[in-house]
Amino acid sequence: MRALLIILRLGIKEIYSLARDPVLMGLIVYTFSVSVYMVADGVETELRNAAVAIVDEDDSALSHRLRDAFLPPYFKPPATLGIGEVDRALDRGLYTFVVDIPADFEADIQRGREPVIQLNVDATAMSIAGNGAGYISEILTAEISKFMSRAEPEAALPASLKVRVKYNPNLEAVRFNAVMEVVNNIVIMAIILTGAAVIREREHGTIEHLLVMPVSAAEIMISKIWANGLVILAAVLLSLEFVVRRGLGVPLYGSMELFALGACMFLFSVTALGIMLATFTHSMPQFALLCIPVFVVMNLLSGGQTPLESMPEFLQTVMQVSPSAHFIRFSQAVIYRDASLDIVWPELALMLLIGTVFFVFAFLRFRASMAAR
Repeated sequence: MRALLIILRLGIKEIYSLARDPVLMGLIVYTFSVSVYMVADGVETELRNAAVAIVDEDDSALSHRLRDAFLPPYFKPPATLGIGEVDRALDRGLYTFVVDIPADFEADIQRGREPVIQLNVDATAMSIAGNGAGYISEILTAEISKFMSRAEPEAALPASLKVRVKYNPNLEAVRFNAVMEVVNNIVIMAIILTGAAVIREREHGTIEHLLVMPVSAAEIMISKIWANGLVILAAVLLSLEFVVRRGLGVPLYGSMELFALGACMFLFSVTALGIMLATFTHSMPQFALLCIPVFVVMNLLSGGQTPLESMPEFLQTVMQVSPSAHFIRFSQAVIYRDASLDIVWPELALMLLIGTVFFVFAFLRFRASMAAR
C-alpha cells in the first residue's frame, strides 16, 4: 500500500511538471489535433481533380465520347492539345495525363482492327499517376465496349464479377490516414514524453532529490509510465472523438473502451522503451537523435503505411518484436471492423509480453544509472 501511494504521488508530480512545460503541452495539443487533421485531410492517395488533356487526331463521335467520359471528381474538365504541344505541356507540369487518340481510330475499331491509344503520364506524382493510369484504362475500355455494343450484340460472359467493398465503401484515404496518424503519433509522443521526463530530472537536478528520498527506482519508473501514459491516452481519445469523428467525419465502428484497453497495453510498452532510450543518453539533443531511427522504423515498417504482408518474410519476422505492429493490427480490427475481445486478445497478449520485456530491460538500465549517480 505504501508503494502504491508513492507511485500515485510521484505520478501526480509528473503530471504537474508536464503541465508547467508549455513546449511539451503545446506539442501534445498540436500533435493530436492540427497534425492529425492536416495529414488526414491534406494527403490523398486516391485520384481527385487530376489534370488531363486530350490529343484528338480522329475527331470522331467515338473520340468525342471518350473525351466526355472524364468526369469530376476524379478528373478536371479535359483540355484539348495539339500533337506538338504534348512534350512542352508535360515538361511544364500542366497536366498529369495526356491521352492521344490516333487518326482513323473509330474507323479502325469498326473494321475489327486494334488501334492503340497512347497515354502519357507525368509520374513525378507517383501515387496519383499509378492510380490514374488504371482509372483511365478502365474508362476507355468501358466506353469503347459500350460503343461497339451498339453495332454488335454483346457476347455473354462465362462469369460476372461483383465487387463489394466493406468498411470503406468509397475508398476514401481520409478514413485510413486519420486513424493511422493518431496511432503513429502515440509512438512519437510516448517515447518523447517519458524520455524527456527522465532527462528533465537530470537537467533540473531533481534526480538528486529523489535519490535521497525513501523511493525505489521501480517506483520512480512506474510513476513516469502511468502519468505520461494517462496524458497521452486522454489526448488520443479526445483526438478520435473531436478531430477524427467530428472534424473529419470518419466513422469509428468499434468499441472505444476496448481500444482504450489496447492503447494502455501499447503505451506500457512504448513508454518503457522511451525510458530505456533515455538511459543511453545524457541530454535532450542526444535523446532526440537516438529516437529518430526508432520512429522511422516503427512508423514505416509496422503496417501503418504499407501492409506487413507486402514486406519480405524476414522483415515481417523481425517486426514482430515491435509493439507498434501488433497495435496497428489491433486498431484496424477494432476501429474499422468492430472486432471483439475474443478476436484481438492475441495482439493484447503480445503487446503486454513485449512491454514486460522492455520494462525489465529499462528498469535494469534505469536502476544502474540511478546507482551510478
